[in-house]
Amino acid sequence: MIMVSERLDLQELEWKRSTYVVSTKIFWGGKDVNETGLSMKHIMEGLQASLGRLGLAYVDLVFCHRPDPDTPMEEIVRGMNLVIQQGKAFYWGTSEWPVELIMEAWIVARELKLIGPAFEQPEYNLLTRDKVEREYLPLYKSFGLGLTTWSPLASGVLTGKYALDHVPAKSRFDLEKFQGRKEKVLKPELFLKMKLLEPIAEELDCSLAQLSLAWCIRNPHVSSVIMGATNCEQVKENLGALSIVEKLTPQILEKIETVVSSRPQPAPRYR
Repeated sequence: MIMVSERLDLQELEWKRSTYVVSTKIFWGGKDVNETGLSMKHIMEGLQASLGRLGLAYVDLVFCHRPDPDTPMEEIVRGMNLVIQQGKAFYWGTSEWPVELIMEAWIVARELKLIGPAFEQPEYNLLTRDKVEREYLPLYKSFGLGLTTWSPLASGVLTGKYALDHVPAKSRFDLEKFQGRKEKVLKPELFLKMKLLEPIAEELDCSLAQLSLAWCIRNPHVSSVIMGATNCEQVKENLGALSIVEKLTPQILEKIETVVSSRPQPAPRYR
């Protein structure tokens, strides 16, 4: 899948439109009250503006980029179905929505005999798993929810490029706006886990980044993993994760689990 946020001259690449998937997101669009959120007006105008920037007649997927407590769920569902009916998108989904709102959207859609959200975009990696592996469990079977996950490398932590006393220049955690997240993430126990994961990556003849990406991809509920890269070489290396997925045997997965110890606890049962 190709995740596109800016205009691409795809005709120059001579790619058939049927061979790639383009997605866009709706929520933030400007400073005016009508340029943000998931009102019918902003859904229509925001998607049209995105299509203009992309130079496309339609996108395959459109995300509701955040929940909107100020807009009734029926309006959001009707708005997303309207852009599908107009041929401006094929499917709609959510991003960073809690399970109860996704379920509400599906209930509203079924009551109105409309299309519900087909996918969600949560954070998912070896260190952040609760939402994907526990909270969303009821959604996979009931609604066939698919996932396009983000931050598979935990902001670059799972590449092994950071050290407790060293942050590479111009990396994410070298930027001022990420200092708060840096303090939360870069802790001594994390680097111990990275050190213990390295022999597992060596056993599979891959990088730590490839191992981490392959681990995300192997989840049957994950349809697509969003990868960030600053150069072509990083893209090529990351794509090498595809060949590692089949090497993740139950024995290897258990070795990884022993190191990261991040498996979510089951939801409590009440009598």
